[in-house]
Amino acid sequence: MNQPAANANATSAYVIWVEFDIHPEHLAQFIRLVRINAAASLANEPGCHRFDVLLPTPGRATVALYEIYDDEAAFAAHLASPHFKTFAAAIEGFVRERRLQAYGLLPPVTAA
Repeated sequence: MNQPAANANATSAYVIWVEFDIHPEHLAQFIRLVRINAAASLANEPGCHRFDVLLPTPGRATVALYEIYDDEAAFAAHLASPHFKTFAAAIEGFVRERRLQAYGLLPPVTAA
């Protein structure tokens, strides 16, 4: 039977979920730029462990990001990085709306 850890609320990482509603005419360019930002984040930020780009279903222009960092400080370092600042400046005017939510990642439950 699976048993929860002693501290069932202890998180192992800091997770960011972001959704961008993009002006449709900028979608392809946004996707290209966000993939460059994701690659730079993974290559240059020791506290960034995952950076997935989720594409919209046909007929929609919403791109989602799933990012995993060591902690909130590692995410703050990401936001201060030169590649993120370049990305943020490049997509100005592309985004209709942005929604960001932070989560704590629970470690997986292991079999006893």
